[in-house]
Amino acid sequence: MKNSILLFLFVLITIPASAQTNTHQLSSHILDISKGVPVANVTIKLEQMNEKTATWFFVDEKKTDKNGRITDFLSTEKNNNGIYKLTYFTSAYFKENNIESFYPFIEVVFQIKDKTHYHVPITLSAFGYATYRGN
Repeated sequence: MKNSILLFLFVLITIPASAQTNTHQLSSHILDISKGVPVANVTIKLEQMNEKTATWFFVDEKKTDKNGRITDFLSTEKNNNGIYKLTYFTSAYFKENNIESFYPFIEVVFQIKDKTHYHVPITLSAFGYATYRGN
C-alpha cells in the first residue's frame, strides 16, 4: 500500500511537469471548414530556404494526427531562425473523400525570427484555403 501511494505521488508530480515542457518551436493544424472537422493523415513537408542560393532544402516530413495536428516540428534545442515552407499534400485527402478539389497541394512560406512558438494552421475547403500565425 505504501509503495502504491509513493508511485502514485511520483506519477502525479512528474506527468504535469513533462507535459508543460515545449520542446518544439513549430506546429501546424488542418481544419476542413466545409465539414467542420480536423483533417487527419495528411502529409506535411517542412523545408528551409538557403538564403544565399535561394534554394530549398528538406528539414522534415510528418502526417497529421487524428486531430489534424503536427506538434513537433523544429526542436527548440537549436536556433531555427530562417525562411521556411510547409507543403500540405491535400490531394489524397480530397480523393479519399470523393471531393473534386482545385488544390493538389498548398505551400505556405513564413519566417522565424526569434525563439517563440510558431503555429501555422490552414483552414481548408475544396476551392479555397486560409492561413495565419496562430498560437
